[in-house]
Amino acid sequence: MSASPLTPESSILIVGAGTWGCSTALHLARRGYKHVTVLDPHPVPSPIAAGNDINKIMEHRELKKADNNPWSTAFTTCTRAALRAWRTDPIFRPFFHETGAIISGHTPALIRHIEESDIEPSKGDFIKLETAEDFQRTMPPGVLTGEFPGWKGWLNKTGAGWIHAKKAMVAAYTEATRLGVTFITGSPHGNVVSLVHENGDIAGAQTADGVVHRAEHTILAAGAGSDRLLDFKNQLRPTAWTLCHIRMSPEEARRYRNLPVLFNIAKGFFMEPDEDKHELKICDEHPGYCNFVPDPNHGGELRSIPFAKHQIPLQAEARARDFLQDTMPHLADRPLAFARICWDADTPDRAFLIDRHPEHRSLLVAVGGSGNGAMQMPTIGGFIADALEGQLQADVKPAVRWRPETAVHRDWKDTQNRFGGPNRVMDFQDVGENGWTRVGSDSRL
Repeated sequence: MSASPLTPESSILIVGAGTWGCSTALHLARRGYKHVTVLDPHPVPSPIAAGNDINKIMEHRELKKADNNPWSTAFTTCTRAALRAWRTDPIFRPFFHETGAIISGHTPALIRHIEESDIEPSKGDFIKLETAEDFQRTMPPGVLTGEFPGWKGWLNKTGAGWIHAKKAMVAAYTEATRLGVTFITGSPHGNVVSLVHENGDIAGAQTADGVVHRAEHTILAAGAGSDRLLDFKNQLRPTAWTLCHIRMSPEEARRYRNLPVLFNIAKGFFMEPDEDKHELKICDEHPGYCNFVPDPNHGGELRSIPFAKHQIPLQAEARARDFLQDTMPHLADRPLAFARICWDADTPDRAFLIDRHPEHRSLLVAVGGSGNGAMQMPTIGGFIADALEGQLQADVKPAVRWRPETAVHRDWKDTQNRFGGPNRVMDFQDVGENGWTRVGSDSRL
């Protein structure tokens, strides 16, 4: 069955008001679509959206010549477009800080992996870092006081830095609203409980208040929650990471301004303190956590089902403090001011999934951020709008197509070329009630 013709008068429903949903709403409104509605169980910014964060890494790196992987080509196209928009789009430009980024490792194997897969000196402004003093000189005196045992890395000075994801997402939402997009948020009115199936197609979505929101075209962009609304043929795995904040004094926050991102691919990363609360975010690095429980939507099969929690496992806190011991030991014992788990949805090959559903032609899926979705915020909605219009460019379309063949016999605990922690995917079910920090409020889906 073919979808209804797409015109400026078409009704378009977006399920999900996170990073990709808000970006898509903005781009559709900018293109003149007059009847766009967005549903989400939480007001923007949603407390469970991955993009509701004080900072995220933004880095664009050009490909190595030998890399002919279709997703690498598509991802480079996407990040190149995003970088251009972070620099020039008035809605997003205030929230991009092009401070540079350091990528590093602390074992010979990790360093070799970076050299072989991530660094192309001829296509970037890279400075090699080989000693503790090299790392320390990338920031003002007194910031990096650690010994960096075994560390080596590269500082990329241009096309890299960090974004204030939360403020950028709110800016996209505000501008989309100004341009006429309708946002229905909060439970039960914005809480989608099911897609509406009619005549072999999708005719919209039903919310928890029983209202059916009909649309000629539906875009499913609910992040890690998308798997609960559609059978993705095992293409999505909700995966979570862990973050925490420590509070800095106003004077410290000033000294930590305009720093490059420091990322060790197996230990963690940090970015400069939030200007509002003076909190420094630290993430431990690992292949991710899942929450494997029986899923009634999949016949009781064990699946990873997201939940919200403003705490992190004590083991994650210990890993974050280990990262600080290597880099900023003067901060390693400070109490946590905030902590949370942060969900995304991994595809088997970590490529985005942006395509018309092969059986439900009025449904477009826009999911699978795979840990790289937030940096795409200014332009990902444009690629999604292109896909809706059937105009997705040739170097992106093949890589982000509907591809269930990649998920046949999927290994749900595949590390997917991520490092750190125990070097395996962890399960929140193994943490135990007393295995969590006690920071801030706590809520569950």
